Amino acid sequence: MWDDAFPSFLIGLREGLEAGLIVSILVATLVRAEARNRLSQVWTGVLAAIALAMSFGAVLTFTAASLSATAQEAFGGTLSVIAVAFVTAMVFWMRRSARSLAGEIKEKVTGALAMGSGVLILTSFLAVGREGLETALFLWTTARAAGESAGPLAGAGIGLVLAAGLCWGLYRRVLKINLTRFFTYTGAVLIVIAAGVLGYGLRDLQEGGVLPGNTAYAVDLSSHIDAGSWYSTLLQGVLNITPTMTWLQVIGYLGYLAVVMTLFIRGVRTSAPKPAAERKEPTAAADRAEPEPGPKPSGRPWRRPAWVVPVAVVAVPAVVAGLVVAFARPKPSGGQTVAVSETECGKGFTAPKPGRQTFQMQNTGSKTSEVYLIDPGTNAVYGEIEGLAPGTTRDLVATVAGGTYAWRCVPSGGKAVTSQSVTVSGGGGSTKAVVPVSENDLAAPLTAYKAYVEQGLATLVTQTRTLDDDIAGNHLAKARTDWLTAHLTYSSLGAAYGTFEDFDKKINGRADGLPGGVTDQDFAGFHRVEYGLWHAQTAGQLKAPAQALADAAAGLQKAFPSQGFDPGDLPLRAHEILENTLQFELTADTDEGSGTNLATANANLAGTGELLTVLRPLLTTHAPKLLPTVDADIARLQKLLDAQHQGASWTPVEQLDTVTRQRIAGATGQLLEDLAPVPDLLEIRKSA
Repeated sequence: MWDDAFPSFLIGLREGLEAGLIVSILVATLVRAEARNRLSQVWTGVLAAIALAMSFGAVLTFTAASLSATAQEAFGGTLSVIAVAFVTAMVFWMRRSARSLAGEIKEKVTGALAMGSGVLILTSFLAVGREGLETALFLWTTARAAGESAGPLAGAGIGLVLAAGLCWGLYRRVLKINLTRFFTYTGAVLIVIAAGVLGYGLRDLQEGGVLPGNTAYAVDLSSHIDAGSWYSTLLQGVLNITPTMTWLQVIGYLGYLAVVMTLFIRGVRTSAPKPAAERKEPTAAADRAEPEPGPKPSGRPWRRPAWVVPVAVVAVPAVVAGLVVAFARPKPSGGQTVAVSETECGKGFTAPKPGRQTFQMQNTGSKTSEVYLIDPGTNAVYGEIEGLAPGTTRDLVATVAGGTYAWRCVPSGGKAVTSQSVTVSGGGGSTKAVVPVSENDLAAPLTAYKAYVEQGLATLVTQTRTLDDDIAGNHLAKARTDWLTAHLTYSSLGAAYGTFEDFDKKINGRADGLPGGVTDQDFAGFHRVEYGLWHAQTAGQLKAPAQALADAAAGLQKAFPSQGFDPGDLPLRAHEILENTLQFELTADTDEGSGTNLATANANLAGTGELLTVLRPLLTTHAPKLLPTVDADIARLQKLLDAQHQGASWTPVEQLDTVTRQRIAGATGQLLEDLAPVPDLLEIRKSA
C-alpha cells in the first residue's frame, strides 16, 4: 500500500504547498490589515476550487473518460499563466497598500484594500483550482494503475495535511511581523513563486503542443538529482524548479523574475513613508461625524444571506458534474449492437454519429474472436476487443470522426472477415488510430535480431569453455573475471529468453524457489558457479557446475536455429528485459556474492538497445515521438550506471547509498514506462 501511497503523498505535498502558500499570504494580509470581513471572499474562492476539483474527479471516475495528454498539458499551462497574471497583480497591490496602511491602517483600510471581491475570489480560486485539477487527475490515474484507491487517497491526504501545516506555520509567523516588512517580504516571495509557476505553465504549454521547444533543454540535472527525493519535491513544490528545464522555461523564469522583481524593488524604494507632520490625523469630530440628513428608509433593506455564495460555488460544479455523468457516461444499452461470428461480421452496424460512441459487440458464432474497428482503406485500428468468447457481449468504446469505418472479425483459427464499410460525415474531434503491423513487417527485424543472438551464442560458447578451463586448472582468480565476461554476454541476449526453452534454467537459473536453495542439486548455471567462486568453494566442487554450464551453452547454440521465435515476441521483450532488471538486478535478488548486479543491468540495457535498433524503422513510422524520449532515457540510465563502474569493478547494489539507488531505480522505471506502449504499437493484427 505504501508503494501506491508514496507518489500520491508527494503530489499532495507539492500541490498543497503551491496553492497553500498563496492562500496563506492572502489570509494573513487581510487579518493583519484588520479586514477579516474580506476573508469570506478568499474562502469562497478556495471552496469553489475544491468543489471544481472534486467534481472533475467524479466525472473522471464515473465516465471513465479523461482529457488527452496534450489537452491536459495545454489546459494546465493556460491556467498557470492566468494564475501568474493575477498573482502579479496581487503583489503590486500589496506594495501599494504598504504605503497607506503603514500609518493609517484603521482609518483607511477600506481605501487601501481596493481590490474588488471578485478579484480576491478569483485569485484564491486560481491558486487552488489548478493544483486541485492536477491532483484529481493524478489520483485518478494512479488509482487506476494501482488497481485500488485506498493507498493513493491516503498518501495524498497525508501530503495535503502536511502542506496545510507548513502553510499554517507561515501564516502564524507573518501575523507577528511589521506590516510594511510583511508586504515587502511576502511580495518578493510571491514573485519568486509566480516565476516558478510561469516556468511550469510554459512547460505544460510546450508538452501540450501549444508552444515549441519541448525537447530543447537548457538544464538537465536528472542524472545528478533524484526527482523523487524529499528535498527535490519540496523545491519543486515551492519554487517549481525542476531538474530538467527547457530554454523557454529558463528564459520565461529568469525574464519574469528580472523584470517584475526590479519593478517591485524600485517601487518599494520610492514609497518611503511621509514625515509624521505631513500626515493628517483623523479628528475626534470626524470620528463622531453624523451622516447627512436624508429620507429614512421605510423598512429594513433586503440583504443577501451569507450562505448563498458558498452554497452556489459548491452546488454549481456538483450539478454540472452530475449532468456530465448523466449524459456523457457511456451506457451499455444506448449504443449499437454489432454481431460477430465466423461468417458474419458487423451485422447491425450503421453509420454512427461523430463523437465518442459505445458499441455492444455480441459474439453470435462458435469461436472466440478478436474484433477491430478499422479504416478499411488503411487498415488503421480505432478500437479493439481481444478474446470475445462465444455467446458474450462486451462494450467497445471509440471516438468517431468524419471518415470511413468497418469491422474486422478474426475468429480463433479462422480467416478474418471484414464488414461492409460505412461513411461518417461531420467532425467529432480528433481520432487516434494505430496502424497495424503484420508478421511480414516484423520479418526483417526478427532476422536481424536472430543473427545478433546467434553471434552472441557463439561468443558465449567460447567464453563458458574458457571459464570451464579456468576452474579445471584451479585458476579461480581468473575464473572470477571470465565468469563475469561470459555472464554479461548471456545477459545481453534478453529478448530471446522466451525461445531458449529449458536451456535458460540450465544457464541462468536462480536458487529462489528450490527446496535446498543454493545447496539444491538443481541449482545450476552462472549463479551456481558465482556462488562457489565467491564463497570459497574449491575447484573440485566447481568442476561439475562449470562443465554443465559450458555444455548447456553449446546445446543452446546448436538448438537455437530450429527453435520457434515468434516475431510478436520482439515488441513484448522491449520492456520485459527492464522489468526483470528492476525486479532482480536492482534489488540484488540475484547476487550470489560477486556484487555485479549493476554490470548485469548494464548488459540488459545494451540488449534493450540492440532490440530497439532492429525495431527502430517500425517505431519511427508508428511513433516518431517515442524514440527521442526513449533515447534520452537510455542515455540518462547509462550515465548513472557508468558512474558505478571503476575499471574492472562495479559497486554492489547493497553498497549504494539510498539516493543513488533511488536514482538508478527511478531512471529504469521511467525508461520502462516509456517503453510500455511498444507492444501495443507493434502488435501483430490479422488483416486478411
